[in-house]
Amino acid sequence: MAQRPPLIAFDARDAFVAMPHGSGIYVRRLLEALQPLIPGLWPLAHGGRGPELVWEQVVLPRRLRSRGAALVHGPDSFLPLRRGCPGVLTVHDLAFEAIRDDMPLRTGWKYSAFVPRCARSAERVICPSSFTADDVERRYRVPRERIRVIAEAPALPAGVLEPPAGPYLLAAGDLRPKKNLGVLVRAFARLSAEGLPHRLLLAGADCGTAAELHRLAGDAPVDLLGFVSDERLDSLLRGADALVVPSVYEGFGLVVLDAMARGCPVVLARAGALPETGGDAALYFDPDDALELAGVLRRIAGVAEERERLSAAGRARAASFTWEACARATAAVYEELL
Repeated sequence: MAQRPPLIAFDARDAFVAMPHGSGIYVRRLLEALQPLIPGLWPLAHGGRGPELVWEQVVLPRRLRSRGAALVHGPDSFLPLRRGCPGVLTVHDLAFEAIRDDMPLRTGWKYSAFVPRCARSAERVICPSSFTADDVERRYRVPRERIRVIAEAPALPAGVLEPPAGPYLLAAGDLRPKKNLGVLVRAFARLSAEGLPHRLLLAGADCGTAAELHRLAGDAPVDLLGFVSDERLDSLLRGADALVVPSVYEGFGLVVLDAMARGCPVVLARAGALPETGGDAALYFDPDDALELAGVLRRIAGVAEERERLSAAGRARAASFTWEACARATAAVYEELL
């Protein structure tokens, strides 16, 4: 009789959210790539009724024991602390530690109270960048030999919508404090006053900063688009003269690779994991320096050859990141513990 493959529980709840954000997109794409590789994969799609913390720490451990799970993977920062089997945890970033007002109060409490304990209890911790791995090791004292760095990959599906009329510059992501969009709006307003013909489009849900961004923009053509669908974001990236990411903290930056894969030039803050993700295929600036950013934007908006160079370099760099490679490296982590 053939032996059954070990049962690997995968907390896939975030993969089934209607409009996932970065970590949810990771869960969805990783699950798709893991399923052909691991016959014993057990995706947990729903957390049931009641508080998610109760499901994670009480209900899930019971299900793991009842099914005889050999391993559980929490791909979005949380694991059962008492689980009866080895645990793998993915920690995308520790922005909630570095920037305390970046999350709503209740969500921030959960992350601050449980992510350190989950990380220290996990037999392996996966991080998408060396920057995040260093942060987890330093803040939580997780031994480096238990941490694995596994990069993510372009995640946005190709769409068919026509890009909006240009020219324009683009920033994409929720309007949260860590995104540091004020420095971008100030730099753009300066260029607009000098006669730059571009618009600045900000695609992302308002998290309490929209009023201040409108104030900083003044008369400059800054459009806050709100949350946009995958199909619309795809079209925005295809039509932009540049994607600008001024964040003071990013654990990886999926949108950077999505822009590069579409030939959109990328301008990144010299902060967090962004230089690691962008490599030599992006232009960089100090996230506290609106004048330096204005100079970089002036250069990329005005020099077609520079945009063409970055477009080609970005496409080549994005092609080196795949979800198949991410899944195979993740499966190798499982094998270490089985």
